[in-house]
Amino acid sequence: MRTVSNLNVFYAVLVGLAVGAFISMITEYYTAMNRGPVNRIIQQSGTGAATNIIAGLAVGMMSTWMPVILFAIGIVLSYNFAGFYGVAIAASAMMATTAMQLAIDAFGPIADNAGGIAEMSHLPEEVRTRTDILDSVGNTTAAIGKGFAIASAALTALALFAAYVKFTGIDGINIFKAPVLASLFVGGMIPVVFSALAMSAVGRAAMSMVEEVRRQFREIKGIMDGTGKPEYDRCVAISTQAAIQEMMIPGVITFVTPIAIGLTLGAEALGGYMAGVTVSGVLWAIFQSNAGGAWDNAKKSFEKGVEINGEMWYKHKDNRPSPPHQAAVTGDTVGDPFKDTSGPSMNILIKLSSIVALVMAPLLAEQTHHADKKAPAEPQKIVVKNLPATNNDNNDEKTVQLGKH
Repeated sequence: MRTVSNLNVFYAVLVGLAVGAFISMITEYYTAMNRGPVNRIIQQSGTGAATNIIAGLAVGMMSTWMPVILFAIGIVLSYNFAGFYGVAIAASAMMATTAMQLAIDAFGPIADNAGGIAEMSHLPEEVRTRTDILDSVGNTTAAIGKGFAIASAALTALALFAAYVKFTGIDGINIFKAPVLASLFVGGMIPVVFSALAMSAVGRAAMSMVEEVRRQFREIKGIMDGTGKPEYDRCVAISTQAAIQEMMIPGVITFVTPIAIGLTLGAEALGGYMAGVTVSGVLWAIFQSNAGGAWDNAKKSFEKGVEINGEMWYKHKDNRPSPPHQAAVTGDTVGDPFKDTSGPSMNILIKLSSIVALVMAPLLAEQTHHADKKAPAEPQKIVVKNLPATNNDNNDEKTVQLGKH
């Protein structure tokens, strides 16, 4: 049993607060307007949508390295101060700013809806310009909130992992065992498949919405001149039904996979699965959230004008949509499901996987206890013989002891 002082616990709290603060700074750098990453996306917009998307993907991928190094430092420091309890306290300290995080998270949707209301109400153009500036700030604050959430999920998952090891009675996770290594790979795959399902769901819902809007324009006369009334409820029904129905398969995967691995391969293999989900999920969450925020603010930058290769570009040029802005809009369309759907869902996936495993811990502990009562298996031995081509007598033999299995 390890005894830690109150001061060490306090230091772990400081570590959690520091990690949260630095996560905010890193996220702001990669997603805010007038910063290098967003400016690089803007410059790439000058040559079309393809280069815009390539630049956005690169920004999202590059944005993972600093947060991951920060997580690693925070985990090591908090563990040195107070063990896994210190890691849990650091995660709790990050969530101590929940009220502030909720406030900055709410800022973005409020500003976005204000801009939409201003546009639908046909207010002067300068009103929409002001709301767009507020909306660009809201994109950054939303990305910061998502960064906090995924950071706390990573630290919380590690604390739940420690509790899982204790309740199941296993000594640790040995990746030299085939079932554990296999489960580690399966866990790393789950966030990728989960993200793909979420992105596919957004695509299908968007197609249904587009088809419905086209139908209404064909069949309802007078929509464009204001004499006809669109069927708003049909569009709302499409989005709400898709939000529920399309998430059934990802939800089933989240619950069923750890249960199946735990019951078939055992407690230690399930621990390997949890490790794979956590590491892969954190990387995918940071990548998608930051890439989507950077794409969105790159598009917003055209409201006040951007300089590309010495030439100023705005949303319109010569009373026509400017090609760089159209490329930025395409990138933002790709980034929206990144930052609003699949990216934030990683936070839920990581926590639910750990919680499901922890709920199964008593059952797996009983299985582990029964297995320990069995007689230990003899070490596996493999005999390697050097067989001559013509004479099988006096063969050299080498015995290799592989250890218990």
